[in-house]
Amino acid sequence: MDRKLLDILVCPASRQPLALLDKTGLESLNRAIAASGVKRADDTPQSEPLREALVTRDRKIVYRIDDGIPVLLAEEGLATAQVADFPQA
Repeated sequence: MDRKLLDILVCPASRQPLALLDKTGLESLNRAIAASGVKRADDTPQSEPLREALVTRDRKIVYRIDDGIPVLLAEEGLATAQVADFPQA
């Protein structure tokens, strides 16, 4: 992802800056998705694992990146509270 773009992206709900989700967080989230335990903010299940994602500064919401394009829709956000072992820092 382009660094200049990443510097200006913010969460559509909280307006917090976004950062690329680290490998540990991505693996934890994908394990929960595989176990059918993750829903988007609009209550639809996230069925596909994520290859890349962005996370808010407080690490409470994750947004997927599809083919290099961030999907920054509030209703598509994934609350990390759904993932028991999601790393907080």
